[in-house]
Amino acid sequence: MQIDFTGRRVLVTGSTAGIGFAAARGFLAAGAAVVINGRSEASVGAALARLGGPNASLAGFAGDLGTEAGCARLTAEHPGFDVVINNIGVYGPQDFFDVPDSEWERYFQTNVMSGVRLARAYAPRMVDQGWGRIVFVSSESAINIPTDMIHYGFTKTSQLAISRGLAKRLAGTGVTVNAVLPGPTLSEGVAELLEGDAGRKGVSVEQAATDFVAAHRSSSILRRAATVDEVANMILYVSSEQASATTGAALRVDGGVVDSIV
Repeated sequence: MQIDFTGRRVLVTGSTAGIGFAAARGFLAAGAAVVINGRSEASVGAALARLGGPNASLAGFAGDLGTEAGCARLTAEHPGFDVVINNIGVYGPQDFFDVPDSEWERYFQTNVMSGVRLARAYAPRMVDQGWGRIVFVSSESAINIPTDMIHYGFTKTSQLAISRGLAKRLAGTGVTVNAVLPGPTLSEGVAELLEGDAGRKGVSVEQAATDFVAAHRSSSILRRAATVDEVANMILYVSSEQASATTGAALRVDGGVVDSIV
């Protein structure tokens, strides 16, 4: 199978690090013209440098897509994409009784409404051209709601509802809409969270991640954290021409954490 995005314009939100960065790198390698996104000029500039610098196939957009204004500015500067990867998100453990309304709203606007706004803006042109891909990067937490991140889990479940409903709304248009559900993934952000524990135990961050999976995701079949590239591979596939018969799906890259055969 040869996945080729030559001639396709791709947006990956939240792509200055982690899964988003790995996906952007993969799209570039497959011939796409890619726009990456981060909240600050500094983070976008650093990511562009890591990817080879701005050129005809690579550009950056600095802005908070968790706001209506940020999304409006993006769509004004970049009116059309063939592939939209809704990856921007915030997460963090916090007890249900300590989460104020403002945090629920921040999580909802960033994790959910960013994707809603961008899909609403970019899907019509995809429909007009008879081809397009919209992918929501959800999480296994959409199914296994974590007790210490209920506010996060609810946003990830919301993404599944939106992706499935939008796929049905766009039935027969040539535009597919899917969700990808990573499990524990050793991104830069997760590595930073684990560094302290790894140092105290005198083990590598990778081993600390494996220990975390064993302790907190004991149903994992993989028995380790996934790499960002392993998750990005699924994002690239479901965005490709080869995945033309896959739509309305929730595709798990969770290492078997969700104990289900469907």
